[in-house]
Amino acid sequence: MIEVLTEYLAKGFMTMLSISMPCVLTAAAIGLVVGIIQAVTQVQEQTIAAAPKIFMVFLVIVVGGLGFIKLLTNLFLDGMNLAFNAVPKQDNFVLPADYYKYTTPFEKEMKGEKFKNMPDVKEVMKNPSKIPYIDRQQKMKYGTAPKAPMPKGNFVEINKMLGR
Repeated sequence: MIEVLTEYLAKGFMTMLSISMPCVLTAAAIGLVVGIIQAVTQVQEQTIAAAPKIFMVFLVIVVGGLGFIKLLTNLFLDGMNLAFNAVPKQDNFVLPADYYKYTTPFEKEMKGEKFKNMPDVKEVMKNPSKIPYIDRQQKMKYGTAPKAPMPKGNFVEINKMLGR
């Protein structure tokens, strides 16, 4: 399984290189051409090379955009195929179906004791209107909400209500 993941990682690096390399090579070539022209004309302005580089890299992205998208789409689809078809079929990564039979996560906490003041299920079913609280403090915490006084409206609202 590690070999498959390593191969997928290598494919990702190759995709990254195949997308970025045309842009980098274009920028380097334009920089070289502009550098030669600047040396011949003896105009040593560093900002002159920026505009042609930006324009040509943009042009490379526009021309090769669909190919770049296809490369990324293929990489994504291969990754999803690997994640949802290859990895789950490996026995090392999947728990057995009867895993829960061999585990008892709360064994120490639930050992022979029930919750404090908690009635049995039969008691709750006989009296559905009584909510089983753990203790009196918890029951008091969930009472009705206190009534707040009505907020007084501002001057405009009061005038609208009175029809002035």
